[in-house]
Amino acid sequence: MKILFIGDIVGNPGRAATTKFLEAHRDKYDFIVANGENAAGGKGLTFEIVDQLLASGVSAITTGNHVWDNKDIFNFIDTTPQLIRPANYPTEVTGRGVTIVSSDDGQTQLGVINLAGQLFMNPYTNPFHALNTILPEIQAVTPYILLDFHAEATSEKIAMGWHADGRVGAVIGTHTHVPTADARVLPQGTAYMTDVGMTGPYDSVIGVRTDRVLERFLTMMPARFTVAKGNVKLCGAEIELDNKTGMAVSIVPLQEQY
Repeated sequence: MKILFIGDIVGNPGRAATTKFLEAHRDKYDFIVANGENAAGGKGLTFEIVDQLLASGVSAITTGNHVWDNKDIFNFIDTTPQLIRPANYPTEVTGRGVTIVSSDDGQTQLGVINLAGQLFMNPYTNPFHALNTILPEIQAVTPYILLDFHAEATSEKIAMGWHADGRVGAVIGTHTHVPTADARVLPQGTAYMTDVGMTGPYDSVIGVRTDRVLERFLTMMPARFTVAKGNVKLCGAEIELDNKTGMAVSIVPLQEQY
């Protein structure tokens, strides 16, 4: 089974790169998972953007700490099963933290989990305990499981990789928007990468116009952040899972220039 994970899509440049890439390469993959929490102008999602991503071939959309930044999401998150938010929110929070999506031929299912880290992040509940609670219900349905761990600290992400090793097919780190050079298959068969990077403009500060960010650093005053435009890349990872066990055969970082 071949899975494409697309790193944090940032604004219109990221959406355009995603659409263009999938027009050319969609048929190479059994499933496509994308983190879309920054897709609407750098913050949040709209119904139109979710619809666009799903129509382009994305199987499931994960998010993170910016999931609620565009209030439009409250109108459709409960009725869009392919869209998930971190599962370690309190149970009464709207939306879902897990989804199970089917391949185009309906023969295979992929479980997708979204969790958020605790270090330097919002006060989410413990993601390690959350994974332990979630896994049995997904494993009862499918052996193919991918976790998007949306976290700041590399140590917490690496720890999650070891915690999940042998229990999920892949642990993919998102949030920091900077690709890391540590893609590997862990000893018990879980594909791991600390951060796949962002899909968006790299002549920027993690997707934001450099002048706006420098203004804030130099003056310590609020500055309106807007999405940059230059040097757009689609970044992510190609993951292959064993058809029998659901464990990883390989993980290869992907960077495509637009």
